[in-house]
Amino acid sequence: MASRGTLFRHPNNNHVEHYHQEEHQINEKVPNHNKIITSLTAGAMAGAVAKTTIAPLDRTKIKFQISNIPFSFRAAISFLVKTVKNEGFFTLWRGNSATMARIIPYAAIQYAAHEQFKNFLKEDVTKKHLTPGRRFLAGSLAGVTSVAFTYPLDMVRARMAVTAKEMYHNLPEVFMKIYRAEGFRTLYRGFTPTILGSIPYSGTSFFTYETLKKTHAEYAKGREPTPVERLVFGAIAGILGQSASYPLDIVRRRMQTAGVTGHSHDYTSIISTARNVIKDEGFKRGMYKGLSMNWIKGPIAVGVSFTTFDITQRWLRKKTIFHIDEES
Repeated sequence: MASRGTLFRHPNNNHVEHYHQEEHQINEKVPNHNKIITSLTAGAMAGAVAKTTIAPLDRTKIKFQISNIPFSFRAAISFLVKTVKNEGFFTLWRGNSATMARIIPYAAIQYAAHEQFKNFLKEDVTKKHLTPGRRFLAGSLAGVTSVAFTYPLDMVRARMAVTAKEMYHNLPEVFMKIYRAEGFRTLYRGFTPTILGSIPYSGTSFFTYETLKKTHAEYAKGREPTPVERLVFGAIAGILGQSASYPLDIVRRRMQTAGVTGHSHDYTSIISTARNVIKDEGFKRGMYKGLSMNWIKGPIAVGVSFTTFDITQRWLRKKTIFHIDEES
């Protein structure tokens, strides 16, 4: 039986499963269709806040990923300073409109899909947590789902981030110019490495965050994590997720921007792209270029994203408009 709503003793064994009391009580009041709505809304907010926070670092990372210039913190700072000096401070957020157009539906779908996949993969309805393997699978499936629905927007965002503003003035113009000059299929260049990269990235990120929350519930006896604790959990998830998928991130960026960097014939597949990068820059310097910057921006972005999602979702689900009609 449950004790004060914070733990559950399974009938077939003596294992006591702790869970976060308030979160569970709130979720029990919300029917599944409203869970989808609140997850979509909170996910959209989480993606927008997180990406806007680290947009200048993201643009800097992409710049180095798609060139053969050796990465260093000094070179990254130099790029940021030169960009502000030559183009203005707000150009550090160049391409952020395209990022928002992509990340809002991407994050909304990812978080909503993750919750649905967790419910689908649950073997025992009496348990509050999935097994470790299913925890990873739920995250991976959520990542693949969101990428499949939003990939062309990621392609366009990468193009805007590495080109002068005179070349592409707005999002529709990028689509039209790519379509006319390079063909429709170019909008999906880099799709395969992105899908493959989303499996370890989303799987590791969600697995780590959910596992840390589960561990917290056990040690805190069901007390809700504070925002700072959620940020720390998300930061750890971000470091591990980014590290697990980074070489494929390099490959997809090179393929996405090949049309504007003069490598259209070099970066035609995952293997050819990886081979050329390693040949020109070496394995470590090429395939892990900018990873140290990702260890800064990744934890910030993922930590802010998970924290914003959890807080926003809980706030929405406390609203009686999303609760089950007690008269029905």
